[in-house]
Amino acid sequence: MILKNYLNPKLLFSFFRTLYKNRRTIFAMARDDFKKQYLGSFLGLFWSFFQPAVYIFTIWFIFSVGFRRGGGSSDIPFVLYLVSGFVVWSFFSGALTAGATSVQSYSYLVKKMLFAVSILPVVKILSSLYIHFILFGLYMILFFSKGFFFSLYSLQIFYYIFASIVLLLGVGWLTSSLNIFIKDVTQIIGVITKIGFWFTPIFWRIDNFSPKIQFILKLNPVYYLVSGYRDALFYKVWFWEKPMLTAYYWSFTLFFFIVGAVVFKRLRPHFGDVL
Repeated sequence: MILKNYLNPKLLFSFFRTLYKNRRTIFAMARDDFKKQYLGSFLGLFWSFFQPAVYIFTIWFIFSVGFRRGGGSSDIPFVLYLVSGFVVWSFFSGALTAGATSVQSYSYLVKKMLFAVSILPVVKILSSLYIHFILFGLYMILFFSKGFFFSLYSLQIFYYIFASIVLLLGVGWLTSSLNIFIKDVTQIIGVITKIGFWFTPIFWRIDNFSPKIQFILKLNPVYYLVSGYRDALFYKVWFWEKPMLTAYYWSFTLFFFIVGAVVFKRLRPHFGDVL
């Protein structure tokens, strides 16, 4: 009944209007949030890509050098295959975790009546996106050094970034509002990200499994994003050439986008009382 009462075009329009109206505030807060993550650190922003770079190297060494096996193909170096997936996963998991605590992180702003609290998950997503651009830029150096080049298909990267943002925003609205009342939400997100890493084809190929297992693994929405990056960079496949997978991803995404907006709108008046 609640969903029926709140699910209307006016609700979604009001959210988009709020985002547009506060666009400058969003970008300013995202920059500040990105800087605060490394404020006071001796090496500063260097840590934003050094830590994931070390993790990438460790996994590559274990699975490619140590075990002499990997997820790439004969014409795609394993390190490129691995890092392309990790760059996507790093952004998605980081934004997912940060989005869940976005309202609590800015609790001092929640009690201000004129402040648009709904932009806080957006701030966290954009802050994570800055790191994603840094890592992707480093990946491009590796990409070009291996003799690969951009093509028209590579422009799809922007589509997949947009697709990930829409999903993260919906989930961010949902988890950030629930996390205020149910403290276990952040723990649940932590479990999901840990399990999701191993069930996402970052260093393994999905076609190594049977069709039934592949079907289950493709239910993971991050699969669509990871495989999409690789389609854009290596395999030269347009996203509309996978209509069923694209339709599933956007159905999944729009469901969480709408539910997240409804739940956030419903719980927003009670944030100040709890915080």
